[in-house]
Amino acid sequence: MPEQANDPETRRRRALYRAAHRGTRELDWLLGRFAEAEVGGFDENELAAFEEFLSLPDPDIQEWLMDPDAPQPHGVAAEFVKRLKQFHRI
Repeated sequence: MPEQANDPETRRRRALYRAAHRGTRELDWLLGRFAEAEVGGFDENELAAFEEFLSLPDPDIQEWLMDPDAPQPHGVAAEFVKRLKQFHRI
């Protein structure tokens, strides 16, 4: 079974769940809708980057998405914050 855990489809389903079940309605909606629309088309590298992004603290993600005066993130966070803002037109 460990091989199944690393299967791309299993990882996609796990990422979809993690994105939509963050603990706050705002992040559940923002990340969940994005994931539903985009994760199916992610290649292996994008999926790994999104998994890394999902491991970041919720308060940081929420601040980056909702506070225009927040310091800009770096690395993988910057990429997904930009993509999320474009997706939601915020």
